[in-house]
Amino acid sequence: MTFSPPLGSWRSLSVALLVALAAVALTFHAVLAQEAETEAVEGEVVVAEAPDLGVGYALDNAMLFLTGILVMWMQAGFAMVETGFNASKNAVNILFKNTMDFCIGALFFFAFGFALMYPGNYGKDVTQSPYLLSGGFGLYEPAADRSLSPEADWLFQCMFAATAATIVSGAVAGRIKIGAYFIYSAVISGLVYPISGYWKWGGGWLMQFPSGMQFQDFAGSCVVHAVGGFAGLAGAILLGPRIGRFVNGKSVALPGHSLPLACLGVFILWFGWYGFNPGSQLAFSTSGDIDVVMHCAVTTTLAAAAGGVTGTFASWFLFGKPDLSIAMNGILGGLVGITACCDCMSNPMAIVVGVVAGFLVIAGMVLLDKLQIDDPVGAWPVHGVCGLWGCLSIGILPNSHLAAGDTNFVTQLIGSVSIAAWAFVTMFILFSIMKAVGVFRAPPEDEQKGLDISEHGMQAYMGPNH
Repeated sequence: MTFSPPLGSWRSLSVALLVALAAVALTFHAVLAQEAETEAVEGEVVVAEAPDLGVGYALDNAMLFLTGILVMWMQAGFAMVETGFNASKNAVNILFKNTMDFCIGALFFFAFGFALMYPGNYGKDVTQSPYLLSGGFGLYEPAADRSLSPEADWLFQCMFAATAATIVSGAVAGRIKIGAYFIYSAVISGLVYPISGYWKWGGGWLMQFPSGMQFQDFAGSCVVHAVGGFAGLAGAILLGPRIGRFVNGKSVALPGHSLPLACLGVFILWFGWYGFNPGSQLAFSTSGDIDVVMHCAVTTTLAAAAGGVTGTFASWFLFGKPDLSIAMNGILGGLVGITACCDCMSNPMAIVVGVVAGFLVIAGMVLLDKLQIDDPVGAWPVHGVCGLWGCLSIGILPNSHLAAGDTNFVTQLIGSVSIAAWAFVTMFILFSIMKAVGVFRAPPEDEQKGLDISEHGMQAYMGPNH
């Protein structure tokens, strides 16, 4: 039998091809520009052999590469968590989204996202334009006294852009059209995430307060996780709940099809977080650097463990039995919360961060239920709420940044709210446009049948029980 895709599928395919072609075209433009500059001085310049920058340079870049690969492994963790927490009829769709948001995001982050996030590396003066500035296209030229290879730098940062993008997939699972998700992936990776990332990590306005204080977010509780969490919240609100999720004003649980898959995903994420947090030190060759790296690893472990224990006992108290899904989200909440402050919190304070995050995850889930907002995996409570908490905790709990006068609660509040609001508002606008033109949510009959069949024409599982 010959399968003939419906018109909507062709529209989605067209969108996907346009996205990919746009990235390729921009990259090709950058390559042509570079070749033109080379030809202009052809025969006049003899390139000297680059000097050896030493063992420290080699070690820093090798370790950054390895920690970046650990962060990439988190993409598999997100895919497993989301797949396990959702119906089997949407498994292919979820895996496809988590695969393609990385592929699309990498192309757009290479084309111009990296230059938007770190224009100072391209020779731009960030004090002249602290809110929006671009270094151009592609990667920056290596400086003679560089500490990092531009390629190693980009690769590590690209993994963080992919994390911010893939968080949203869980919040919109089971009802978003694949073409709409492709568009979203390009926009958040190429524009939204890099711009707010520039505000903090690129030296923008959050690092230029007149008081001399600076917003602190070591590895991205807000810069990465809150961006994804609040973008996901915007998508969940505009999409509306899955069919049957709320009936006559009452919440109806739609259990996922595989807690083993979800649990495997949580452990993969926890494993990958040892690249995410310790790797954000960006240097590994001195005793001082490696001490910070190992401290980040320990605080990350303690916060995750505390979040998991808190989720377990809180669910036991509230629902009469310990809930595995809440315990797993408690672990993830602890990981997100400590991401901003793994370098500056003491080990006991890391446990406090994790405990509070565990409670916040449950509070966020209850709030979404009350508001009848459907977030199938708890993306907003885990990444949005706990992302805010991670940065705000630096202004509340005792830590080295407060002791040194580097920041205060008001500074942390301004930075946290600004980044979350930027992600929510920009994505709300984008999703509203897609909804208005009818390319956002899958039709009810497709949703009930499952997006695996309606969007992809295939199934993850075969047999009468599936």
